[in-house]
Amino acid sequence: MTTTHGGTARRAIVRRAATRRAATRFGAVAAAVGLLPALAACGGGEPGATASSGAASGTVTLVTHDSWAVSEEVLAAFEEESGLEVKQVPAGDAGTLANQLVLTKDAPLGDVVFGIDNTFASRVVDAGVLDPYTPEALPESAQQYAVGDGGELTPVDMGDVCMNLDTGWFEEQGVPQPQTLEDLMEPEYRDLTVVTNPATSSPGLAFLLGTVGAFGQDGWQGYWERLRDNGLKVDDSWEDAYYADFSGAGEGGQRPIVLSYATSPAFTVTEDGSASTTAAMLDTCFRQVEYAGVLAGAANPEGARQLVDFLVSEAFQADVPGQMYMYPVDDTVELPAEWQKFAPLAENPFTVDPADVAEHREEWIEQWTQTVVG
Repeated sequence: MTTTHGGTARRAIVRRAATRRAATRFGAVAAAVGLLPALAACGGGEPGATASSGAASGTVTLVTHDSWAVSEEVLAAFEEESGLEVKQVPAGDAGTLANQLVLTKDAPLGDVVFGIDNTFASRVVDAGVLDPYTPEALPESAQQYAVGDGGELTPVDMGDVCMNLDTGWFEEQGVPQPQTLEDLMEPEYRDLTVVTNPATSSPGLAFLLGTVGAFGQDGWQGYWERLRDNGLKVDDSWEDAYYADFSGAGEGGQRPIVLSYATSPAFTVTEDGSASTTAAMLDTCFRQVEYAGVLAGAANPEGARQLVDFLVSEAFQADVPGQMYMYPVDDTVELPAEWQKFAPLAENPFTVDPADVAEHREEWIEQWTQTVVG
């Protein structure tokens, strides 16, 4: 069973970035609260589902990964408008969450799930864990991230897993910054790169899938062999890679190339906000998408549908960057200023068909382990 630490990575980024953002906090929260009265009118539906009518009440239980976060004001406004009380049940990281949902599908842990990502989406859908439901107000920009044809999963947020650079190190050493996956195999970058294990890390799994997308099912192992032979270091967790081994974290690390997120450079902005001390290699990225869905057998299915509506509402979408350090799927949301400057998304991220991920995930992890760590 795969255990992932993507939640640890995101929690650490949010926690350590909080003091930097305190004076210039993403200002959408107050404005977003004003948008919530429209939620009651934002019914949703799909064939066989009852549209939200505003009649739900009581408690709705939201099962999430450990990186779930929402501003108190935004959640409180939703609860007041809907008449619902949201109870959160954390179930571990994304991989653990998916496993728990499958194991408990006959006695579901709650009414709604948030945090299933595209590396585990097919497994959850194929296991019959979810009831079909698609919000009528699903942003147009979110529709490109749909999984399958049944409408069981609603895209909520997304982000890119990419290699990151300590730009100051390369300037001081007079070494050109690598740009592509292929560059990392070159002799001038020997002993400079640290990544995380896909068997123990969500970013690690995403990066493995990115190399499958880049080099194909017949070529990715050869790529990893060359990385290994070029002095690659592998850590079990993102925190170890970023804070212990990455020179750009300012904590004594010796390697200037690390696996992280496209949003990470917005966390390493200088005190005056004029520059970032790190940069993402945007030609190395794999896009992660996180989904919500109504759990089959939910005790409060009407409340569950209203909560899914809320997760794609303008109010919640505007709250996503500052709370979960991911991009909202609604591309009309105004992003924090430092994101626009220092954390752009990749224009052409690598992708792998979710059906292929479902079929080969464990096989690829085993092959990677045999190839890279022996």
